[in-house]
Amino acid sequence: MEPVPTILTAVIKKAVAGDNEARAWLYGQYSKAMFNICTRMTGDQRCAEDVLQEAFIIAFKELGKLKAAENFGGWLRRIVINECIRYCKQAVQWKHELLHENHDPAGETGDWWASLDLETVHKAIKQLPGGCRQVFVLYVLEDYTHRDIARSMGISESTSKSQYQRARQLLKQHINTLMAIHG
Repeated sequence: MEPVPTILTAVIKKAVAGDNEARAWLYGQYSKAMFNICTRMTGDQRCAEDVLQEAFIIAFKELGKLKAAENFGGWLRRIVINECIRYCKQAVQWKHELLHENHDPAGETGDWWASLDLETVHKAIKQLPGGCRQVFVLYVLEDYTHRDIARSMGISESTSKSQYQRARQLLKQHINTLMAIHG
């Protein structure tokens, strides 16, 4: 008995063949989640829209290389993150700060932001400088290691760690400011 293809498998097969309705369906299914990644990584809605479009163009162009349809979401996510990194490399001038790797400038350990409402954290993340924001998003929200971040962004592990610590410090300051204004 031949296995029954899933809807995703059928849609991807059509999209590979150039079917624009299939591509539109894939875009509709995945664009919101991928846009959220782009927004967090770039910090700007217009830039996020541009990066998202470019990532989907790449994905549709490379779709024939996808080995298993059920891996589409993760495969697309990787393309989106790589495209965000590429975009941000062009837009960000890295500042190499010398911070102790184990020093926690926020004065706290752990993910203290996890107990706050998502909208407050999202607003504060968007206010972070580009390098800090990208490292923070990749490390905290996308579960990258500092080694993976360093490799992806073309920086050292210590730079990734110091940018993360700087992001934590700035994030706490932004959140305290937002809470004082709205609290």
